[in-house]
Amino acid sequence: MAAAAVACRPATCLSSRRCTVKMRVLLGALLAFSLVASGTWTPQARADEGHKHNEHFDKCAKECAKCMLECESCAKHCADMVAKGEKKHQKTLGTCADCGDFCALAAKVVSRRGPTAGITCEACAKVCDVCGKACEEFPDDKHMTRCAKACRECAKACREMVKHAGHHHHEKEGK
Repeated sequence: MAAAAVACRPATCLSSRRCTVKMRVLLGALLAFSLVASGTWTPQARADEGHKHNEHFDKCAKECAKCMLECESCAKHCADMVAKGEKKHQKTLGTCADCGDFCALAAKVVSRRGPTAGITCEACAKVCDVCGKACEEFPDDKHMTRCAKACRECAKACREMVKHAGHHHHEKEGK
């Protein structure tokens, strides 16, 4: 990674698609590392310890962070393939980049138990469905199949969290 960062000069970084993808992968890895390394995720998570819905929030945040890493890596792979003339990877370059962004946002919002966690994860699950389906079109490409698998797992965790967050929300309202 350090070599990739050195090759990206600030003056040319934004104009180079490859460099932009490398920077996104690096930033994504840093986000995921910070989420996973914290163990407890946030002070709010510690305050809610013992609550029965925490496991769904934690699993969702972790799956989103994993999926973000896989999507960012796959976006770089797709950019490399497009650079080699494999134009069929142009679509998945976009879906993986978008999915990585949605997963990063969802991981952050869910890890802090934000008030928009449910709607964020509903959107994340839908984007994961689109990205996973696009990556599944390349069954012989290990990078693409790993990304599709991560997207399926993330979408499932997001939907589980939404289901339980909705239940938790209604409990608070007395419904």
